[in-house]
Amino acid sequence: MSATRLLVLGLLHEGPRHGYEINQLVTAGALEQWTDVKPGSIYHALAKLEAEGLAETRAEERTGDRLRRVYAITPEGRRTLRDLLRKALAGPPHSTRSDFALALRWHPLLAQDEAGNLLVASARAVEAQRAAVAAGREAKAGLSPLADALLENAQAHLAADAKLLEDVQRLLGVQKERG
Repeated sequence: MSATRLLVLGLLHEGPRHGYEINQLVTAGALEQWTDVKPGSIYHALAKLEAEGLAETRAEERTGDRLRRVYAITPEGRRTLRDLLRKALAGPPHSTRSDFALALRWHPLLAQDEAGNLLVASARAVEAQRAAVAAGREAKAGLSPLADALLENAQAHLAADAKLLEDVQRLLGVQKERG
């Protein structure tokens, strides 16, 4: 939830917003692809942040039959946001922890064909991600040097993942034509 807290508090720091607006920003930015933030987690996070005194309801707007709450960050929310920023910036950009590493340890528990097919599917998924990042980088060209650095880093990690999957498939004798 810390990524969601960071995102919501950061957006509220920019100005009061309602949950639907935050949810739309998450969806439009495809943040689920880059972070652990899920669009469905926004409303829960807003309620929790308000209960903790980190956000407050600033207004309620009626749109048709709906009542939308407009949230704002509190002074305590600003302090928490700075703490979350410190923690996030002090940590590594990408984690080396992965369930994949654990699964490799016990891959023989699966039939060889099944394990091979899963590795091929994983390689295809990585290639699809590489294509999406390349397209995103092209679309966001000139946006900011920070965005470009992050996208370049994502491309490097995906290239390393593709190489790892290629090596694992070779070591396990997996044929690339599997489907």
